[in-house]
Amino acid sequence: MSAALRVFIILLLAYFLSYFFRATNAVISPDLRQDLGLTSAQLGLMTSLFYLTFALAQLPLGSLLDRFGPRFVHPALMLLGALGALVFASAQDFFTLSVGRALLGIGFAAALMGALKAFSLWFPASRYASVSSLYVAIGASGAIAASSPLAWLKEQIGWRGVFEWGALVIVGVAVVVMLGVRNAPKGVALPKSTQAGHAGVIWGHPDFWRMGWLNFMVGGGFLAWQTLWGGDFLFKVRGMGGLEVGSVLFVFSLAAVFGFLFCGPLADRLGLPRVLLAAGMAFTLGPLLLALWPQMPVALLYAVYLLMGFTGAFNILSLAQARLTFPTELTGRAVTAINFMGFMGVFLLQWGMGVVLGLSNYPTALLIWAALITLALLGYWPLAQRQRPTSHL
Repeated sequence: MSAALRVFIILLLAYFLSYFFRATNAVISPDLRQDLGLTSAQLGLMTSLFYLTFALAQLPLGSLLDRFGPRFVHPALMLLGALGALVFASAQDFFTLSVGRALLGIGFAAALMGALKAFSLWFPASRYASVSSLYVAIGASGAIAASSPLAWLKEQIGWRGVFEWGALVIVGVAVVVMLGVRNAPKGVALPKSTQAGHAGVIWGHPDFWRMGWLNFMVGGGFLAWQTLWGGDFLFKVRGMGGLEVGSVLFVFSLAAVFGFLFCGPLADRLGLPRVLLAAGMAFTLGPLLLALWPQMPVALLYAVYLLMGFTGAFNILSLAQARLTFPTELTGRAVTAINFMGFMGVFLLQWGMGVVLGLSNYPTALLIWAALITLALLGYWPLAQRQRPTSHL
């Protein structure tokens, strides 16, 4: 096995865990409601804290990775994630559960950006895009493990057992990352970060907000649905059991893996902005159909979840568009900023939907979400009409 392939596989284990732990609450939400008496608003807020701390950690993360490299930064954060899993497993109240979930978010904050930093040094530029997109696609299968397999495992050892054993797995993978991943190949120095350019160039650019708000609503909503409300909807509105909910979420997550794989080639062929816009429009059909026809036939329900999983994955193209929109010396900051917008979207949408559900019902919450996506698509429309860059994913 080549050293570069070893680095890829080891980091992939950590990214798999990141996807698994962010998605667990979609399956264990009935247990959390029953054991701790959580309301919808509390469930949404607690689950969304993973994304809040994950997003906030992105702000200093770029500088830390540039200075120290992923070999030590990534596993150090993962140890905080392992602590979070133990806290979550032992929680007897909403506050402790929230602390555990927040620590899990910090723990996996470098799972993607740390790998992208490593890949820039371990793989030639001509392979960087394909390696990165393959990494995201395979790592996203962690959400598949958090569907039917998690539903089965929960029945065997309980949701607390899942997190207790999960903490041990996180520590093990963190040690493997530290021992098995060098920051750069032998003879290659870790490049010094440059301070050229200013973050204000990015945050003050109107095109950033067009891309950022679309990623906020579609990318953020995609994960908010996959990792909590998509399962809760099936439990509460459709009255499904745990294994059946896991089966539907399995379809959603499997479709997302294929979405990650195919979005790059489609963007190469048809133009990135056009594909991103079309995927956003198709994704919006999901919440609309679920709101207007919540008791649709089971086969159509599976199709809707498949559609949302496949098209929602296309939000990863926003990272590629950020790299293409801004000068080379600003691309690292631009990608991190877009990633920040997406995960803040998960936090606010996941929490906000819980608040709406506490006041109303799922059709109302879904219609509000669809309307917000539509506004983001309208804001993005001029950018899609003006630019025709080629994807590098």
